[in-house]
Amino acid sequence: MEYRHLGRSGLMVSEISYGNWITHGSQVEEDAAVECVRAALDEGVTTFDTADVYAGTRAEEVLGRALKGVRRESLEIFTKVYWPTGEGKNDRGLSRKHIVESVNGSLRRLQTDYVDLYQAHRFDVETPLEETLRAFDDLVRQGKVLYVGVSEWTADQIARALKIADEMGFDRLVSNQPQYSMLWRVIEAEVVPLCEKEGLGQIVFSPIAQGVLTGKYLPGQPPPAGSRATDPSGSGFISRLMDDEVLRRVQDLKPIAADLGLTMAQLAVAWVLQNPNVSSAIVGATRPEQVRDNVKAAGVKLDAEVLEKIDDVLGTVVERDPAKTVSPSARP
Repeated sequence: MEYRHLGRSGLMVSEISYGNWITHGSQVEEDAAVECVRAALDEGVTTFDTADVYAGTRAEEVLGRALKGVRRESLEIFTKVYWPTGEGKNDRGLSRKHIVESVNGSLRRLQTDYVDLYQAHRFDVETPLEETLRAFDDLVRQGKVLYVGVSEWTADQIARALKIADEMGFDRLVSNQPQYSMLWRVIEAEVVPLCEKEGLGQIVFSPIAQGVLTGKYLPGQPPPAGSRATDPSGSGFISRLMDDEVLRRVQDLKPIAADLGLTMAQLAVAWVLQNPNVSSAIVGATRPEQVRDNVKAAGVKLDAEVLEKIDDVLGTVVERDPAKTVSPSARP
């Protein structure tokens, strides 16, 4: 395993993070989830990402139990706040009330006194940004949160938050967690340049494009039974990639991976790690073997010729429009 700074902060994270969106507490049984976490630990993964909303808060509980007994100081545990965790009007968003109540719930479920990184899971248009940032800063001062970040915010939203933090003396954002892969590059035009300038690192999710970049989905054929594309809780993200032209071009990546001695998944994860603004790539798994396969992408270097070949193969199916980074226009 290789390790990188999270942005310009002093915090080191593993190049490969383990994430439990739609797996722990929902898609896989707890014994299998624990086995995946143990495999990640065995492979040198120290960074674990979750969120209060995953599996209706159950994912945090499973991760807390899976990590119990591991030396806390050897881990970086990340979670998030924004999406609904209850039926009440204040059980959502980035108000001070929801942030404080949510972090306390997350700490209880994760069985820890603090989280290393607390992230705003989307931008809340119904809460003054100053209120959100002050609540985050209070949590840092209380020691419940060590660093703060965001997820799927636009460059303009991140810039506004940084300006307010600087003016009011709040702890600054150190990270953004966007979707990023060979096929989904919407952060490259605006978010990455801003974050490079301001010292934020990217913790990217879906580097394998929900499994599309493994090559297991074939053009003109139904998705394999039990795959992400057939899971009601995860198929929303993948559906826009289940296009025959996309799937055909992905199949054409197989010779590139083979020439490098990599699996398709390893090539996909290694590709996102070539971006110097990426601090870590989040991988999920339903089986320990998937974890062991994906972590082999750590430390892989792809030369300019390989990167150019990948671009040539994928061509126009790559999504680059920065406007695709969107938060809800009202709280869900």
